[in-house]
Amino acid sequence: MGEPKTSPKASPKKNKPTLQYLFDLDPKANDISCATLLSPTSSKFEIDEFISKISSCTRVFTFTDPAESPSQQDLKRYRLARILCVIRSTKKLLDDRVLASLISMLSANLFRQLPLPSFPSLQPDFLDNESPAMVLAPSWPHLHIVYDILGALVTNAQPKSLHDHIDHAFLLNLVGLFQSEDPRERDRLKNVCHQLYSKLTAERSFMRRSMSNVFLRFASDAEWHSGIGELLEIWGSIINGFVVPLKEEHRVFLARVLVPLHKSKWMPAYYQQLFYCVSQFVQKEPELGGVVLRGILRCWPVTNCQKEVLLIGELEDLAEILGPCEFEKLAVPLCSQIAKCLNSCNSLVAERALYVWNNEQFVRMASRCMEKILLAMVEGIEKNLRWHWSKSIQELTRSIKTMMEEMEPELYSKCLQELDHRESVAEQEEIKRKARWEWLEMAATNNNLLQPSTCTSVSQQRKQPLHKFFTCIES
Repeated sequence: MGEPKTSPKASPKKNKPTLQYLFDLDPKANDISCATLLSPTSSKFEIDEFISKISSCTRVFTFTDPAESPSQQDLKRYRLARILCVIRSTKKLLDDRVLASLISMLSANLFRQLPLPSFPSLQPDFLDNESPAMVLAPSWPHLHIVYDILGALVTNAQPKSLHDHIDHAFLLNLVGLFQSEDPRERDRLKNVCHQLYSKLTAERSFMRRSMSNVFLRFASDAEWHSGIGELLEIWGSIINGFVVPLKEEHRVFLARVLVPLHKSKWMPAYYQQLFYCVSQFVQKEPELGGVVLRGILRCWPVTNCQKEVLLIGELEDLAEILGPCEFEKLAVPLCSQIAKCLNSCNSLVAERALYVWNNEQFVRMASRCMEKILLAMVEGIEKNLRWHWSKSIQELTRSIKTMMEEMEPELYSKCLQELDHRESVAEQEEIKRKARWEWLEMAATNNNLLQPSTCTSVSQQRKQPLHKFFTCIES
């Protein structure tokens, strides 16, 4: 048999340098290992060399400029990866000079000018959980390693060292990055802020205020902000750790920050996170349910049917959290709003309001105060049965009517009589109103036809019909 044939080696491409070539560009890359760089026996030269590598990563690549060198981009990514390896593997306290250099490098890479929103005129109906506005950052090949370095630094460093090097400006800039439209970046930011909040106990109040300011500006400006949902997720874990009784500042945050977030037209995009925060407050102190419910009713939408459906569901869920006593205090405004939604021309809103009465716990608590709420429900039910355009809504309304008649037959018939009496009174008032307008038109016509008389001045003749008109109104 002949000798086995050896395949010729493939020649490297000239335009794309190999990874080994990139490693060779870093002359000291293999001289210092991740395990020994910051060991207790590390020399001053090794630490200085590490600081030099950190400083070399402060150059920012946009990944959109054709003048940027791809080999330099890959070299920076390699150096960032080695820095991450060092921070993860070290088991001793980081030198203050290393920490200062790291914070400076992180600031240079993270705190950049974000592009303008790509969807400034997008309708809020399209910004739901299934199709959020999303623009991927072109510099993510470097950014994701930078975020990993920051996360590893916060995990391994001592709280005192972090407090000495991370100031208020750094924390404010981190919160400002939540405006990024890249969901990957917002997710990394959320995790880092969680870690910082748990480590920097002395800065927790400042971090809460900075996030609250973002919510307040968003609620007042009514402009799209990509990171409201992630910020609310951070707040959800913060609220979960509050102890009872709640501090006054936390109650103020609920009333003046969280509840106004229901007004925004973008609410469907962060509804789940907002409801979780609100429900945490109500579970800790049920009496806060009144603050939330009244705030929601004050900002109830008029033309946004999607928000109406969500808010009806939130009212139902809040009612389940409330105790019987708290529910009885709020039953009238709560059920009155649900009764109004029964007559909505939008079938989804009317259907969602009707399905509230299929909730057994809601019906059980409502049955204790039927005398206060049944009249409004009867009025909504009868209007649906007479005038609603949707046959399916009429069928659902008929089933709800049957259920309420079985629960309170005497009270239901009494409410029907009261409703008939109100309608008859309203008809009589309408007849009187039409009669007054007809009389007024006739008086105005007669006033134009009157001629001046020798015994009565013209002004007296013009005043006479109006005098009769006001006399008729008083009678």
